[in-house]
Amino acid sequence: CHSRTSIKDSWEIVEGVRGELTNEKEPEKHKGFLLKKRKWPMKGWHKRYFFLEKGILKYAKSATDILKGKLHGCIDVGLSVMSINEKSMCIDLDTEENIYHLKVKSQELFEEWVSKLRHHRIYRQNEIAMYPHERAFIFSQCAPSASPSLPQGAPCRKASTFNSSPKKEKRSHRKWRSKNYSKDAKMTLQVHHVPSGSVRLHASNPNLSTVELNSLESPVESPNSPTDVSRLQEDFCTVAEKCKFGSQSDSYDGPHPLVHQTSNGSRTSIPDSLSEFVDAQEVLLSSSSSENEVRASITVHFLHSFNTRSNYSSNFPHIGCVENGPLPRRSCLPSPSSSSSISLWNILKNNIGKDLSKVAMPVVLNEPLNTLQRLCEELEYSELLDKAASTVDPFERMVYVATFAISGYASSCYRAGAKPFNPVLGETYECIRPEKGFRFIAEQVSHHPPVSACHSESQNFTFWQDIRWKNKFWGKSMEIVPMGSTHLVLPGFGDHYEWNKVTSCIHNILNGQRWIEHYGEISIKNSSSDICQCKITFLKTKHWNSVVNEVEGVITDQTGRVMHKLFGKWNEAIYCGEPPSATCIWKANAMPADYEQYYGFTKFAMELNELDPELKPLLPPTDTRFRIDQRLLEEGNVEAAEEQKRRIEQLQRERQHVLEEKNMTLQPRFFKKSSDDTWVSNNTYWELRRDPGFANLDCPVLW
Repeated sequence: CHSRTSIKDSWEIVEGVRGELTNEKEPEKHKGFLLKKRKWPMKGWHKRYFFLEKGILKYAKSATDILKGKLHGCIDVGLSVMSINEKSMCIDLDTEENIYHLKVKSQELFEEWVSKLRHHRIYRQNEIAMYPHERAFIFSQCAPSASPSLPQGAPCRKASTFNSSPKKEKRSHRKWRSKNYSKDAKMTLQVHHVPSGSVRLHASNPNLSTVELNSLESPVESPNSPTDVSRLQEDFCTVAEKCKFGSQSDSYDGPHPLVHQTSNGSRTSIPDSLSEFVDAQEVLLSSSSSENEVRASITVHFLHSFNTRSNYSSNFPHIGCVENGPLPRRSCLPSPSSSSSISLWNILKNNIGKDLSKVAMPVVLNEPLNTLQRLCEELEYSELLDKAASTVDPFERMVYVATFAISGYASSCYRAGAKPFNPVLGETYECIRPEKGFRFIAEQVSHHPPVSACHSESQNFTFWQDIRWKNKFWGKSMEIVPMGSTHLVLPGFGDHYEWNKVTSCIHNILNGQRWIEHYGEISIKNSSSDICQCKITFLKTKHWNSVVNEVEGVITDQTGRVMHKLFGKWNEAIYCGEPPSATCIWKANAMPADYEQYYGFTKFAMELNELDPELKPLLPPTDTRFRIDQRLLEEGNVEAAEEQKRRIEQLQRERQHVLEEKNMTLQPRFFKKSSDDTWVSNNTYWELRRDPGFANLDCPVLW
């Protein structure tokens, strides 16, 4: 009835039902302690009690909690992709919405658990397939009892189907946490009957037909529930929805306090988002030759001020102002994204648990930007750093720095459908933004492991980071785990901030519409002063809740006293304070028209790969904008892009082979290793660009 396919690195994927369905005998119940890996908020392996019955794996802290119904979670083993690693005695279950990493202490127990899970998995898959009208599973107590009960009227989140995604669902407002929520209020989810024609089985991808979960009628509000508090909080959401950032501009122009107003409207009339703002209509500029000349003259003036200033002198152009007005940049890509008929499962099934950065992917799975340009995208809201540089109070300064760290994730909201190009070793990218007041340089400094380094500077700040991403596929989801640190210096105050990045996960990687979430904790510290620190938590989506993309943060002093609180959504807006008197610190820019047809790019992202004719002779030949395969994909020529991508990858392998034969390593040109083993700029790029110019230098041929 089942088999398993051996793969590299000791990982095996456990396949499901094959051939004809059978009446499997109901398996015996199985229980015991296992180690479960937690990603948030306390990382590491934690001991949990597991109870396996009829293909459903429940877990809690103890056997007593299982009996009392105090569950931490339920896993439908039949609907999960299961992979095992005999060497490390690990069992991974990917349910699309969550990835569960389990570990067994002894080989004997490991083999016993794997055997039981196999049996229960086959039984559950047969049960779903053969009796869709009779076998309804009720998740009556899957939501952790420790979490607050769902507020009245809050819709239950439906299970993901192959043609749906949480991104497309209607989201309810998050009711602010309160200790007064009734602990006894329950919400029951039931799997409704599914027509037999909709059942889907596949031997290599055991994604049985995922059944929608519909909530029963909402429970009556408990006498102990905070009715008045909830209404007050909803009033705040209504006021926040009306917040506008200037009548003629989409850009951020400073914080706006939100004044509480009493609302007598219906509770069901509240908008689904905290930040559905009215945005001004964009003026789309054409890319005429005269506009290119204007942009070139502005860029030259901007760079000249960089080269002639001393210690960030007043010669530096004022941030956000350009003498000749806003720069004309393109507002659309040359061609919309192409659809793909490639089976990802055939590519990924042999790479469960592996780092996908070493796996060659078809070009049609890419977007026409690469990782170096993605790093530049994090500076889209650099005005937050300018504001931080002009804020005297250190705690308020941290508010802007923390909000900037969050804003870097906003551009990823609609980008789960494609991956960026992997830069080849020695590839570079520069970006000069006079209207934002910064210049940026990035370089691929290592191939194995792949490491990207960047450096940006302006009158008000210096920003740099070196990042390596580990991409791991777990059967239904792909985890992107960043390694490295981000640095920010505000020279006006002598501050040096440092922070980490959180884990990202792309769901429905094989079927249905993909969506991305970020979860984990960012810790921001100022190494120049311990007067304050900040912790930001990206909340993981829960299967019993409909709220997504939420962020919470606190800024504390030396004693741990909370000075400021942050909350909001990383793709919409961030607020500081307590409802209803919180201040809106930042909101995401409006998305361009038809963004879904153009890789989900923001306006800023669409501008990054534009190759201006006036800029072309000034760039080094290693700049990403000269990369042929990426340019062809942007123009919609997928077949030619695939051919060029293979050629460029082969050239890189040949260069690496030559270096290995000569026992040599290629040293980065514009970055160097610091004393703490991080990559920092060697401050040569802009000098070489000015004199003698990259056209007069010997540069490697990358493509």
